[in-house]
Amino acid sequence: MEDVELALAESGLKHESLALEMTESSIMGDAEQTMATLDRLKKMNIRLEIDDFGTGYSSLSYLQRLPFDILKIDRSFVRELSAGKGSLDIVKAILQLAHSFRLEVIAEGVETEEQLSVLRALGCGYLQGYLFSKPVDADTAERLYRTTRASGFSFPASAPVAVGTPGR
Repeated sequence: MEDVELALAESGLKHESLALEMTESSIMGDAEQTMATLDRLKKMNIRLEIDDFGTGYSSLSYLQRLPFDILKIDRSFVRELSAGKGSLDIVKAILQLAHSFRLEVIAEGVETEEQLSVLRALGCGYLQGYLFSKPVDADTAERLYRTTRASGFSFPASAPVAVGTPGR
């Protein structure tokens, strides 16, 4: 908490502009302490993301109790969408689950037009991956953000280079 507060104070960043992303496995070590810390972060208006969903210690009871804003579908499920190995059903289930908890969803690792089409059809709110851009420096990210924003796409507050799709 002290590191977050110090970083916000030193940077001048608005609290609601900060998102902290954590994996399932990182939050399950000491779940009660983690819940208390996450609650404090939420009271500071910081957005919370759970990364690589479905690959760690997925616990529906914790997902229900923890104050996350965004759930990120792991790229391993996105990669397999076109392979017909059951990932389509898993992604559908994750999206339904996330939407029932009123979470925004970002699909990671979108690399093909087919994946884009499937995820849009399923109502995935946001997408990120090499189909849109390789990792870029801050200046390039800002230009990409401004250009994409001007084209009518929308973004979750915490993911300025994730491309939004009108799916929901």
